[in-house]
Amino acid sequence: MFTGTYTAIVTPFRNGQIDEAALERLIRLQIRGGVDGIVPVGTTGESPTVDFPEHIRIIKLAVKFADHKIKVIAGTGGNSTKEAVYLTQEAEKVGADASLQVAPYYNKPSQEGVFQHFSTVAKATKLPIILYSIPGRCGIEIAVETVKRLAAECKNIVGIKEAGGNPDRVSQLRQALGHKFTILCGDDALTLPFMAVGAVGVVSVASNIIPRQVAEMVHAYLLGSHPHRANDSRYIPIAQALHERYYPVFKDLFIETNPIPVKAALAMMGIIAEEYRLPLVPMAAANREKLRRTLEGLHILKAHQAGSHREAHVNALT
Repeated sequence: MFTGTYTAIVTPFRNGQIDEAALERLIRLQIRGGVDGIVPVGTTGESPTVDFPEHIRIIKLAVKFADHKIKVIAGTGGNSTKEAVYLTQEAEKVGADASLQVAPYYNKPSQEGVFQHFSTVAKATKLPIILYSIPGRCGIEIAVETVKRLAAECKNIVGIKEAGGNPDRVSQLRQALGHKFTILCGDDALTLPFMAVGAVGVVSVASNIIPRQVAEMVHAYLLGSHPHRANDSRYIPIAQALHERYYPVFKDLFIETNPIPVKAALAMMGIIAEEYRLPLVPMAAANREKLRRTLEGLHILKAHQAGSHREAHVNALT
């Protein structure tokens, strides 16, 4: 089961190309921060603007840099079933641990079309598949009954990233699919509410910049509530305190379209260059200032800069 924190990793660019050194830096930060895995080339990874060779290259690099220390759930979905099959098979070849499959967007298929799409992809790979329902971007929802039917007929469809903003959907999914089926929250600000009714982790944007804090929040809640773990309620207040402290950054990372704010934040921290691909453009000045104030108020910029100086000093000595 894919429990815990999975970082929806950004795709760093420099001069129009994939910045491989920055990607390695970012993934190492995730490993040190204690996340359970990363999700390359999803929404946050600007998947609509990379071509097929770049898409596969990013997954291959993610697998290489993760080095079996954390899991790699490759974003390989699409609104063309043929393309989704191709990308998923390529991800399997380069060593991904699983595939994240977004609902087909723009063409708005019926639920039967949704079923046929995902079942075709599932039958074309041995990878575990996590569905991704995000109606705000796709224009359709993967219906609970469709998820149930897919899980029954395709044994490698093992979970769903739920990004519709509705905790009741989590309850519906849990009732329909039982506890063996993985439900991951798709929105940092809703992680604890979703986990309270059955989710077992998050695909996080915020963990790009605060991996340790998000991982600790999720793991604390799991330890405090999961029937097969410690089930020690003393952990719940730890998770709640972390949520309360970092809630402002959870919200401000969506002050403009994701991944614009998180890339801006990573650039402020000196981890990547702030570069996007059109039609995405840099943040408006007022929003950038608001985000900077939030990061400074939570000492995220200072903490990272201090850590970077310490690491550079150690590297110089060795």
